[in-house]
Amino acid sequence: MRISVEGTQEGLRVRMRFEQYRRRLLATRIVLAVLAVQGAVVGLWATFAPHSWYTSFPGFGMQWISVDGPYNHHLAGDVGAFFLALTAVTIAALVLNGTAVARVAGIGWLTFSVPHVVYHAFHRPAEHGTVSFTISVVSAALLVALGLAAVLLPPRGDIPLTDPNPINVRFPRRRQAGPPRRRD
Repeated sequence: MRISVEGTQEGLRVRMRFEQYRRRLLATRIVLAVLAVQGAVVGLWATFAPHSWYTSFPGFGMQWISVDGPYNHHLAGDVGAFFLALTAVTIAALVLNGTAVARVAGIGWLTFSVPHVVYHAFHRPAEHGTVSFTISVVSAALLVALGLAAVLLPPRGDIPLTDPNPINVRFPRRRQAGPPRRRD
């Protein structure tokens, strides 16, 4: 940890920085942010527009879900709610700002993504083209990699993901010297 002290008009500002783990902590925050954004997009789409999600996911002219079986509104909504739950846990990890809770979020993503990638790797719908199938397996594997990164990147212990806020030490103001006041 690096500590710097800076003089201000009111007193001193003491700032602490985690130099030893700085890159690992930043990488953990980035991984959590990517997982949160991805989870929010899929979750909101599947929850609030389940038929659109079913027919159009992942977008860009590809259709990964509709080629794998008939539409089920309940299942599509549940998938959306599940992604929103993972997103909430991931955002909580960012807000609570600790390495232990970041690992918990990573475990949640791993619990989902490992069976998910296994399914995609061994189940290829006949309507899936080679490119679309390959992209679906790679994107499912990326969720495993990101979840694993959220578990393994943070250093041991429970330390903040960001540097602590600076501490401001204020000194009392001095009275200007002048003639002494008379007491009557």
